[in-house]
Amino acid sequence: MISIKKSDMPGAMAKARETYTLAGPVKDKEGHVFRQLGNGEIPDLTYEQTRMSPKSLVFPQLDPMFSYSLDHQTNPGSLLNEFSQDKQLRAAVGIRPYDAKALAMLKMNFDTPEYTDPYFIRKNEPLTLIGLAENFPNKTNFSTSCGTGPFDETHLDMILADTGDAFLGKILTPKGDAFARAAGFTLADPGAEELFEKLKSTAEESISSQVIFDHIQAAETLELYDAPFWEEAAFSCINCSTCTFVCPTCWCFDIQDETAGSKGVRLRLWDSCMSDLYSAHASGHNPRAEGWKRFRNRFMHKLKYFPDKYGQGIMCVGCGRCVSACPVNIDIRNIIKALNSPLNCRSNNGEVLR
Repeated sequence: MISIKKSDMPGAMAKARETYTLAGPVKDKEGHVFRQLGNGEIPDLTYEQTRMSPKSLVFPQLDPMFSYSLDHQTNPGSLLNEFSQDKQLRAAVGIRPYDAKALAMLKMNFDTPEYTDPYFIRKNEPLTLIGLAENFPNKTNFSTSCGTGPFDETHLDMILADTGDAFLGKILTPKGDAFARAAGFTLADPGAEELFEKLKSTAEESISSQVIFDHIQAAETLELYDAPFWEEAAFSCINCSTCTFVCPTCWCFDIQDETAGSKGVRLRLWDSCMSDLYSAHASGHNPRAEGWKRFRNRFMHKLKYFPDKYGQGIMCVGCGRCVSACPVNIDIRNIIKALNSPLNCRSNNGEVLR
């Protein structure tokens, strides 16, 4: 194991910056955000949770794809010009384990044997994930029910744990080892591993929020889709899309061209399945014109379509951001509970819907 005193962290980040472009949690007026760090800026590793997830590191909210010209005479041979990409190594310092798992889930969509998205890959491949274990998970955290947890090492290159005046760390991959060397981390004292494991067990035991979805996994899709409770569950939803934007696993996007005169730029931007425009057809027909149908689609995708397609559990890492951010207090844990109850998936005459 490795360690570093908190007082030595600024120097370590300065050393790492010689090799890496750094990103991490930074405090602002409304809490914390996860973004690229400026010169001399160090990650605030005292944070609890960032408002938005770090997925913007590999899937930006606004991503310029290329510029173009409509003037063939004055710009011959340069009708399309792709924006240059920064090829320097990058490190996300202080990412939570559940957010690291979310990035791995995004990869299932953007980097597959059938299709590879070059914009995602160029941002993801040079990225090293330096995790920060969560000693005191908040009350909306149910990550241990979602195949991850406050000390999960699965998708990280290194994990750090706060011990008061220092951080203990585990190097998990060659990328993590390279970062430790670049930052000048030192070997931990004997007994460090025992302390690390104690912190881990305490943190995991403190998570009181649990969800189960065994019936969801076993049920037929139409049994859940036709469940009679959807309209009631969605009654208070205002389709504001907040849940989709704060969610670390949502990957919907739109592509738009912005043109001024003879020049323009093509942009990829986050989109939301909660928007009525999202599912509108060119003909004017919209199969999900009612808000409750969009509500149903979002949760069916998270809890049924994704698990059935990928076999990787639900499309949720249990971070609880959507629970905290929802302006009308809709709680995904309650939706999971309702969907997981066979009694809620019955028709009006009491027969199980199939």
